[in-house]
Parts: sequence; structure tokens; C-alpha cells
Amino acid sequence: MHPELSTTPISHYPLIFCTLAMTKLQYHSIHYLKKLDLRAWYTITLIIFIGLWEPSAFAQSETLADRVIEHRLTNGLTLLMVERHQAPIVSINLTFKVGSVNEHVGITGVAHLYEHMAFKGTKTLGTSDYETERVLLDKLDQLDQAILRERNNAIPNDEKLKAMQRQFLELETKANALTIQNEFGLLYDSHGAVGLNASTSSELTRYIVSLPANRLPMWAAVESDRMRNTVLREFYKEKGVVLEERRLRTDNSPSGRMFEAFTSTAFWAHPYHNPIIGWPTDIANLTATKTQAFFAEHYGPNNAVLAIVGDIHPPDVITLIETTFGPIPSQLPPPPLMTVEPPQNGERRVDVQYDAEPFVMIGFHKPGVEHPDDAVFDVIDSILSSGRTSRMHKQIVQKKQLAVRIGSFTGFPGNRFPNLFVISAVPRSPYTTAELEEAIYEELNKLKTDPIEPRELEKVVNNLDAYLIRSLQSNSGLASQLTYFEAIAGDWNYLIEIRDRIATITQEDIQRAAKKYLVKKNRVVATLIKNKKRGPAQ
Repeated sequence: MHPELSTTPISHYPLIFCTLAMTKLQYHSIHYLKKLDLRAWYTITLIIFIGLWEPSAFAQSETLADRVIEHRLTNGLTLLMVERHQAPIVSINLTFKVGSVNEHVGITGVAHLYEHMAFKGTKTLGTSDYETERVLLDKLDQLDQAILRERNNAIPNDEKLKAMQRQFLELETKANALTIQNEFGLLYDSHGAVGLNASTSSELTRYIVSLPANRLPMWAAVESDRMRNTVLREFYKEKGVVLEERRLRTDNSPSGRMFEAFTSTAFWAHPYHNPIIGWPTDIANLTATKTQAFFAEHYGPNNAVLAIVGDIHPPDVITLIETTFGPIPSQLPPPPLMTVEPPQNGERRVDVQYDAEPFVMIGFHKPGVEHPDDAVFDVIDSILSSGRTSRMHKQIVQKKQLAVRIGSFTGFPGNRFPNLFVISAVPRSPYTTAELEEAIYEELNKLKTDPIEPRELEKVVNNLDAYLIRSLQSNSGLASQLTYFEAIAGDWNYLIEIRDRIATITQEDIQRAAKKYLVKKNRVVATLIKNKKRGPAQ
């Protein structure tokens, strides 16, 4: 998955429902439930929609909190399980608490690159002769570092470089001859797996798959081997793949350039400012040694959360995971992130020139997941842009016809630390981005001064809750949310707590947050300016 796409709408509901939020489905207010106690409504909907109900479900009053079984291995791995016996299938989400925030200048992009490398196999998968291959890979790493040192000399020796590069190609050819291409993926395919994928964000690296329930032992054997014994084979080839991915999705993409410029302008100190895919020279200069060291520091069982949802018997699963993952030794805790983004004391603006139609992004700094105001922005986001009845769509797109499209999302580029609430919009010709900006600020000012109608707030709360319920309907969706909140908030129960937080938000909370955060000195604006066609040479 493209790293920028994996981090776009990323706060609670916007992240939980990134697919739904991006399509901006229309809200449907649930007025006939007004007389129900809100907590009773939550209990009923959780039973019905997450597929937990059976003939005895209401009698047992089993909610999500009742059905999630937690188990922690002595090596620190957190295991979360939910039984669902509707079909003989399990969905698995293995999430590591590592992303681009754990990188520094010089190794940016290493987490994303490692995600790629993890599919290349292990000491037993993906190779026909690992012992011979290992010697070749060690020689390649040593030669690669020597080439980089020579290139960085004030006056590189071109003849020496050419000789080393020839030797490098010879070694690489020999190593590649021992590689069994895509054995990892073919193994999963042969066992009926679907949805095998991975993604890297600013804070998480995730590996997902769904497969027949009776193939769970195969998965455990393969993934525990991968956690312990990943081999960085085809490392230099894959660096080229990542560089090409960056050229395609960032350097040659107007939206990619905008997101990169916008983010690096908004964050001066915090590592949120680094692109998840990495800076080009950092990618080009990454070595296998540095990547292996990063793996050893961040991908231990004590930095991972595993969720298994579906046709399972939890005691058997615990035994299986203890047998396969339990022997993997715990690593030293990764170093904590100490850098805090200093307060912004004035508007920041950046222009990006590209041969594309103009658009504008406006961001406001806001707190992270642990702050009470974080949930307020879920509601503000929905009020402004969720659905065709939302404020900005009705006023700016339909009534004033200033924009072709407009939207917002919260929690960019991550949730764990203070982040951004973002509005993006494309002007409708002949209007300019400046005129569109003014209309957006007008709508934001209404949040500060005009009371929210109770019916509008009720609609937003109901539909945020409906989005949450929909995300839990599938096994894979539930596994994703359990691991996400366990990793980001430190407790999967935050998935339930956030619903209570949303339900208690008032119009006073919205006005207070708007006045505090949605102000000029706290604002970052990026504008895409279309390149002007050059006239005849003067």
C-alpha cells in the first residue's frame, strides 16, 4: 500500500472508516431511537452489527468488551481474540508499533522499505541454499558500503568505482540465482489465503491476511519464522522499486508533492515532517546493515499486537501462539520519541508549482489521541464535510459553487502525538484558491459564534457511531480496530471509550475548540499553483 494513502484520514473515526470517510456517505439521522438510553443503544448495536449475536446473545448481554479475550506472552506480545463462528475463516492483523516517527534523517523510509523486505522470505522460505546465500549477502553489504564511501569522497576514484560496481553485479547475480521468487505469497495462495497485504504509516506497520480457520497453524509457523528470521534478500533491487514508487506517487504526482510540502511545513521539529516513503537520498543510501539494525530494535514481540478474529477456540489459539511465537526473545524497548513540536506562533504558507489544476490544503495543529479535545475534532470534521448535507458541501459546493469538491480529515499524519485537522478543496473555475480559502474561513468562524442545533449534533453523533459499527462487521475490520487502538492508545478498550466521549460532546465543546485551535496563528496553508505555459523565447 502506498504510504501516504495509509495515513491520510487517520484519527479515530476518520481512520477507522477511511474507505467510508473518503466516499463521504450521506448521513441518515436516527430519530426513532431518541427515547432509548444512549448506552443501551450502544449495547444493542454492538451485539447486532459486529456479528456477535446468536439466539442467546440478548439473554447473555454480550458486548464487544465481553467477547474480546486478551493474552500476553512473557516476551511481551499482546494477543487479542474474538470468536465468530459464522464461517470457517479467520482474519489476522499483526501490527508493530513502528513507523516513520521512529526514523531520523539519514534513514528516512527504512520502515517502509522493511515492510517490502519482509515479503522476501526467511532463512527457510525464499531460498534454495541459505548458507551459500548468506555469505554472498554479507559480501554484498560490505561492498555496498565501500561503494558508498568512495562515492562520498571529495574526489571519487571513477576506475575504482567501476571495478567495485562490476564485482557487485557479479555477486548480486549469484545471490539472486539462489532466490525462490515469491515463495512467501505462493505458499499463502496455496492454502486459500486472501487479502495478504501490508502497510506502513507514520506510527504503525501492519501485516494482514484472512484464511481458512484450519490453516491458522500454518500462518503461525510462517509468521513466527518471519518475525525471527527475515532475510534482506534482493535488498538493492527493492531499494530501486521504492525509489520508483516515490517518483510515481510523490515526485510526479501533484497530490503527492502537496502532501509532502504541506507536512514538512507544518512540522519543523517532530518527525511527522519526514515522508513515510523517505527522502530520495536517504532511500538510495540505506544499507542492509542499517536496515537490519532498525529491524532488531523495533520488530520484537514486545513491540507487536496480534489480533485473530473468526472461527477459533481461544484456548487452542493461545497454545498455538505460545508454541510458535513464545520462544522468540523479547527485545530492549525501543527508544521513546522525545522531540515535541513547539507551538506555532504565526501562519505558515507554502506554494507548490505543478502542471495540474490548483487546489488548497489548510491545516490546524491539534492535540493527539490522549487529549479530550481530540474527540471534539471527530465531530467538527463530520459537521463540516461528511456527506452532501454537511456544512461546507451545502454552502461552498452547492450554494456558492466555489468548489468542485471539498473535504476534511483529522489526525494527520498520525494520532499518537499532536497532529493536524485538515481541510482540502479544489476551486471551481473561474474562482481562485484565495476566494475558496475565504469561504472556508467563514464556515470555520460560524463554528465559533453560531450555536450548533441539537438535531445537527445528534445526527453527527449517531452517524459517527454507525460508521464505527460498520467497521466492526467484518472479521478483518474488527481485527484492524483492535490492534490499532491497542497500539496507538495503549488499550483496545479505547475503541469503546471513544464512543462515550463522542456522545458527551456539546456545542460548547465545539465552540471552545474552534476558538482555541482554528485560528490564523495556528494555521498551515499549502496551495498548488498551476505552472504557466512559457511563451516564445525572448
